[in-house]
Amino acid sequence: MKKLGMAGALALIALLASPVFAGGKKDAAPAGGASGGLKVAILTTSGVDDGSFGQDCWNGVLEFKKNNPEAEITSIKEPDMAKVVTAVGDVIADYDVLVLPGFQFSPVGAVLQDNPDRKVILVDTAPADAEGNTVELPNIYSMQFHEEESGFFAGIAAALETKTGKVAVVNGMAFPSNVNYQFGFMSGVNYANKHYGTKAQYIELPSYAGTDVTGKPVGGNYIGGFADEATGKVVGQALINQGVDVLHVAAGASGNGVFTAAKEASGVYLIGCDVDQYDDGFKGSENIMLTSAVKVMHINVTRQLQAIKDGSFKGQNVVLGADTDSTGYVSAENRSRLSANTREKLKEAYTLLKAGKIVPAANFNGHTPTNFPGL
Repeated sequence: MKKLGMAGALALIALLASPVFAGGKKDAAPAGGASGGLKVAILTTSGVDDGSFGQDCWNGVLEFKKNNPEAEITSIKEPDMAKVVTAVGDVIADYDVLVLPGFQFSPVGAVLQDNPDRKVILVDTAPADAEGNTVELPNIYSMQFHEEESGFFAGIAAALETKTGKVAVVNGMAFPSNVNYQFGFMSGVNYANKHYGTKAQYIELPSYAGTDVTGKPVGGNYIGGFADEATGKVVGQALINQGVDVLHVAAGASGNGVFTAAKEASGVYLIGCDVDQYDDGFKGSENIMLTSAVKVMHINVTRQLQAIKDGSFKGQNVVLGADTDSTGYVSAENRSRLSANTREKLKEAYTLLKAGKIVPAANFNGHTPTNFPGL
């Protein structure tokens, strides 16, 4: 079975010392809320109003509630990464289903093994047991995404739209999903330089370089968290000071600080992440959001909640990509600022990627941004 890696193992050891593991299985409350519907909670570190990852998953919960008004839904925020598994253990007996967005929730596999009558929709990671081994459990549906595909399109767009020739991707923490965005972005820039005649350079700040969950340095620009707008602004300003005029931001609520830095500058543009962030790009009467690299989480969250209600739920670990229309970019003209040429080039690249002729680099797929199929 696949291991979490050195960093993940150390984090898991710390989590195993927390009260939830010391206490073992909690007594389960009867399933169903007072209205007889499912009791659903989403637990996030960045909140359900982060305008990005957490909010899109919450939108999936809201859509389920719209179709099933008898359901009871709750959002819970625990910003301390070291306490998220404890938080899950504290509330798991109170709900039928937990929606858990983020790699930090990987260790909940051990909690769910002790609570087989509770179900979890796990986003961005597969579950791990108490030893750090990846497991597939009948009460967990885990969805991961080929974020490198969406990041790839962001990189192409940045390379084609930059005026200074300098672009960058800013991330929250070097979890696999964020490294995927980073490597995909870098792959896209390199692809555009080779195939479309651009000469873009991606800029990295050594003082904010990341280290992935295996302890391997990955470079990039990492803020260090997903709810630190102040540091996000510092990183954004530092990149802008180096001449960067297109910033792809994959940092949850921390990205709001990068957005602020871009809006306070002149001639700087943004590429959003996870969801359509066009509305966050307004700078007075102007909008500086070129496009957004997306992964379709809300639809998949809604589908799994409905499957739980209908009794067709099946625990499994899946990875979703462009072949199921689960990754991509915002192309609508009224929701993006891309030139006609960029739209044409992106459409061409999307067709090739969806057909498997382009495979951008990802954290663990064995490819690098300078050497991947299709380059």
